[in-house]
Amino acid sequence: MLARRELSEQQVRQRLAGKGHDPDAIDDAVARLRGERAIDDARVAEAIARTETSLKRRGKLRVRMQIERAGIAKNIAKSAVDAVFDSIDDDALIEMALQKRLRQRDQIADDREFQRLYRFLVSQGFEHDRVIAVLNKHKGPKGYKGHEEY
Repeated sequence: MLARRELSEQQVRQRLAGKGHDPDAIDDAVARLRGERAIDDARVAEAIARTETSLKRRGKLRVRMQIERAGIAKNIAKSAVDAVFDSIDDDALIEMALQKRLRQRDQIADDREFQRLYRFLVSQGFEHDRVIAVLNKHKGPKGYKGHEEY
């Protein structure tokens, strides 16, 4: 199981239980793997955070949610997110996510597209204020109304 990718302790437990192993055997296996450092939730959390930011271009909130979804404790998730985002420029990450949606364009066509991009970026875990600031840089030459209320 661990040969393909890093798994959290909870994920290992779930997979072993799914294969029909008894709880005592699972506890023994997890204890042995933890002792050998084959299972390390902090390492898994950082790996998830790096993947979510570098490949999927996601923000802090979404990254933290993905780590917690893997069964990793909130304090470990927060530490991993903080460590990974210390070396990342949030606005640049938003720009990269936005460029993927704009498809070779530099400007947002209208208010409807502005709102669609806003919803997308917020759903990716980026903070509201930062999203608005980045989107405002990409408004068309005439600008448009309706986005100030966000």
